[in-house]
Formats: sequence, C-alpha cells, structure tokens
Amino acid sequence: MKPILEIRNISKTFTIGGKKKGYLSLRESFIEKFKSFTKREKNEQFWALKDISFDVYPGDSIGIIGKNGAGKSTLLKIISKITPPTKGQITARGRIASLLEVGTGFHPELTGRENIFLNGSILGLKRSEILSRFDEIVDFSGVEQFLETPLKHYSSGMQLRLAFSVAAHLEPEILVVDEVLAVGDAEFQKKCLGKMEEVSKNEGRTVLFVSHNLGAVKNLCRKGIHLKNGNINASGNTSEIVDIYLKSLKFSVPLNKITFNGPLHSKVILSKVLLNDIDPFSYPVQISQLDEVRISLVFSIKLVKPFRITLSIYKEGIRLFSLHDSESKTAPAGYINSVFILPKKMLRPGLYSIAVGGHETDKYGEWFWREDLCAFDISEEWDGDIEPINLGLINVIAKTERIIL
Repeated sequence: MKPILEIRNISKTFTIGGKKKGYLSLRESFIEKFKSFTKREKNEQFWALKDISFDVYPGDSIGIIGKNGAGKSTLLKIISKITPPTKGQITARGRIASLLEVGTGFHPELTGRENIFLNGSILGLKRSEILSRFDEIVDFSGVEQFLETPLKHYSSGMQLRLAFSVAAHLEPEILVVDEVLAVGDAEFQKKCLGKMEEVSKNEGRTVLFVSHNLGAVKNLCRKGIHLKNGNINASGNTSEIVDIYLKSLKFSVPLNKITFNGPLHSKVILSKVLLNDIDPFSYPVQISQLDEVRISLVFSIKLVKPFRITLSIYKEGIRLFSLHDSESKTAPAGYINSVFILPKKMLRPGLYSIAVGGHETDKYGEWFWREDLCAFDISEEWDGDIEPINLGLINVIAKTERIIL
C-alpha cells in the first residue's frame, strides 16, 4: 500500500532579528540607509524543523505532540501547503483539509453560506457536491441563524464551529487539525473529537492531530510522533509516545529561576519544594500507591491582603482536582509553608504534574500561577481497587475546591 503522505527530509528555517523590507518610498530608503550606518542588524537563522521524515498511510490517525516551539504547527502548515519548506519535499495522494487557525481559508467579508462554498471550491469540489453536504455542515456547526451574516461579525467560537464543520464534512482524504479546537466550548470540543474519531475509524480517512490535551490524543490517535526542538524524538504507539513525552518534560528549572504568571508574580518567590521529602527538580519523584503523597511548598510572599495557596494535580494535560490551603494567610514579610497530603491508594498509576498558585481571598482578587512546576510518578504496587475519594476524610492541610474527574 502506498502512503497517502510522504514527508521526506523536511526542514524549515526562519530569520530572527532581520526586518522584512517591502516597497519603500525615497524618504524611507534614505532613513533605512542612515540606520544601517548607525546600527548593525543581527540576523540569526532559527531552524524550526530539521530533517523530518515519515510516512502516513490511508486511515492512519496520528497525534503530533511536543512542547511549545517544538515545530508542530510549522510542520502542519508545510503539509497543508500554507508555507513552503526550506528543504525537503512532501508527496500527497489526496485532498487535504486544514484547520490550523480560526478563520484560515475564510473571507471575513463573505457570509457564512458563501464561505462554505468558497472552502469547498478550494478543496476542488463541484457546487453539486457541496450542496449535497450543505445541510449536514450547517446542522453540525449550529450557526444556521447567522448563515447570511458576514464572517467578520462572527465570534472566534462561531468561526471555529463553521470551519471545523466544513473541513470534516467535505470528505477530504486527509484532515489536519491543530490546537485550534481549544478555542471552542467544552461541548463543541467533545463533538469535534467524536467527529474526528468517526472520520478516522469508521470512514477510513487520515487524521493528523496536534494538541496539548494528551488524553484526547490517546483516545483519538493510534500512532504518535513526539517532536522536540524541531526533530522527531520518537514515533510509534500513542500511549508509549505520550509516556516518552511526559518523562522528557524538564522540571529542572533552578528554584531561583522559577517565575509565576499573573498580577502578583513580582511579589512571590518559591523558596523550597519537596515531594515526600525529595527534591523533585532533577526527575519525577517515584511514589508507591501504598504511600501518601506529601507536597511541601515554602513561599516568600510580600502581600498585605489575606491570600490562599492553591495546588492542582494534572494527568496527561488534564486537571484532575484543585486544593486550597485551609486558612487564609497574610504575609507582609517572611516565609509561608503550605503542606498538602494526598492519601495512599487515591491515585492510579501514571505520571502526574503539579501546578501551584494563589489568590487574594477578597472575592478572588489578584492572583499568581505556575503550571508544570514538578512531577511525580505513581508506581503500581496495589492490586486492589482505588479508594473512593471521600472529600470529608482526605487528610490534607487544605480543603478541596472542586473535583472534575
């Protein structure tokens, strides 16, 4: 069987620091010339992709994962012929429909109805073929009421609904989807994932899917590719690739380099982190199911208003639950120690990551936040059932904010 996509030695480079010069007026030309005497521009070559090669066969569903900046979106843009590669070539044996950014391939001045026909024409379909699927596209998108409205008046979520509906229902041989689904609401995301699964498993079409939602990647894709610094770090079974990716995450930022997001970031210093009395920044801490998970956080915080520390537990990019400190604290100066203790046999085997932050308790005022702080790995040493989570009995120096298991 011939591959439906052949990717051979694809590389892509960008110039950093140089200005892209278009048509300049005489005055602008003189100014640019003067600047060249006073300041030398430094142009640096950045390789977003380096010698990427793999084959995609009809019916494959491939999840492409990696950290931000790994080259995932650049690869999809090259496959979709939106941007050319610097080196290498791609051979496609079928129509490609891409959903990479909200509004890609749509014209803002045209109505929703007109954009459906425009997209179909770009895919090479006849008007009669588009008409035969038109009602199904509109029904799935849920924007029937706004079909005669110019796209520029649509919200980003409405644009996404229409764009995905067109891409999925015009029956391309290859469907390419980037992280753009994160723009939609939870209900529509679930609907989209269900449609992609139907397209791949039931209709035998090919799906390339980029997402940071590793649970969705595992459920939808049979194969996986891990991109790292523009290279293919690993490829194979999706579950194995997700595990490789998770274990490759570096939680080894020096403690004095850890920064927070949010308006209170400048008033917070994380001084110490221990998982079961072990420094977690070299590698994920190994913890048995038969042991408690004790997370100790020491902060130096200069705040006048009362605040609470929050800790969240993630698995495969999905937040499982969040915990608050049991008491509000005020720290005009000095150190605060927050300890969270999760009972044994509470978590299933696997790799978990931790996010920490805090907020003023005055009606959830200003806040600070840091994801992917560190990680721990629960090993399988218990052959019984996982203990049900009884919120009233969890022995933590915190109280549960909410559970979204």
